[in-house]
Amino acid sequence: MSLRLGDVAPDFTADTTAGRISFHEWLGDSWGMLFSHPGDFTPVCTTELGAVARLKGEFDRRNVKLLGLSVDPVESHLAWEGDVGETQGCAVNFPIVADADRKVSELYDMIHPNASAASTVRSVFVIAPDKTVQLILTYPMSTGRNFAEILRAIDSLQLTAAYPVATPADWQPGQDVIIGLGVSDDEAAARFPGYRAVKPYLRLTEQPSPANVGAEAH
Repeated sequence: MSLRLGDVAPDFTADTTAGRISFHEWLGDSWGMLFSHPGDFTPVCTTELGAVARLKGEFDRRNVKLLGLSVDPVESHLAWEGDVGETQGCAVNFPIVADADRKVSELYDMIHPNASAASTVRSVFVIAPDKTVQLILTYPMSTGRNFAEILRAIDSLQLTAAYPVATPADWQPGQDVIIGLGVSDDEAAARFPGYRAVKPYLRLTEQPSPANVGAEAH
């Protein structure tokens, strides 16, 4: 059965380029991003590893641990990392799971036979500190991922986990947000003074933070 949003991310123990890890223990109280690659020494994946390595400070700032995955062994990953550093201008600075037996790939439904019987598609799983899956993205093997968009989505996930709001289309951090439908008008007035009701079901407010919210975040 495929993973669904809100499911507990399957735990696993695996060898990585940073040693053997137990996934849930390794995550601890952090958020996590597990993202798979069709194979080592492949062109699109090489650019993706470089992109994520350059953005690692942004993920760190959001308390998001990074974990790559490919079906090749650790020795291959380590050799590939040399190519990434040479061609992308940034060394890989996060672990990559060696999933030669495809155990993790199968747990997370990363292999799609219509695309490839052996290689993983470009899957992304964003996992909350309670170990539930909060975001699932699946790209074909031919299309590189936009990690700036994934960071934007993480910003939304973390904001909406802390406050009863939602983020509108094309939202960027700092822009107005939507007050959740479960919040009454009276509660909205208390928690979000000055909110704007475009429609009874569409109420906008400034992006909440402890300084501009009239009550504690839930």
